[in-house]
Amino acid sequence: MRNILVVIDMQKDFINGALGTKEAQEIVGRVVEKIHAYPAGNIYATRDTHQENYLETAEGKHLPIRHCIEGTEGWELHPDVAKALGEAVIVNKPSFGSVVLADLLEEENAVEELEIELVGLCTDICVVSNALLLKAVMPETTISVDASCCAGVTPESHQAALLTMEMCQIEITGR
Repeated sequence: MRNILVVIDMQKDFINGALGTKEAQEIVGRVVEKIHAYPAGNIYATRDTHQENYLETAEGKHLPIRHCIEGTEGWELHPDVAKALGEAVIVNKPSFGSVVLADLLEEENAVEELEIELVGLCTDICVVSNALLLKAVMPETTISVDASCCAGVTPESHQAALLTMEMCQIEITGR
């Protein structure tokens, strides 16, 4: 059994930038501690990655706030998180869930059984999307989310996403 950590979108724009929140700022230290608890080769991270035409996309029309534009400061991982991640595999994703990440982990799971833990931002959008995508691709794999290392758009939507994931047989820890 190999334990994998997936760090979702710990980027400046979600922490203290365009879409930042105090709750997101509060989890940075705990996420760094969590990263240090895993071997370097067992860590994956995602980056929300948009282009200059973001406001013209379907997502941009629903959330008309420019964020995580590739190459900008807001797109970068928080410096403490980036340092802790070291040589982790980083997957840029153009949407909430990453099919590329799911494919990579499904391939690894075929070689050696995995347990997957997710942390990061935002619980109610990208964390829940990736958790459910991973569960759909690997229904027999134990997938968990550490609630203490996640933050949502609001505390209420964070709790709602945790309940949704729990209902879909994703283990919730760190409450």
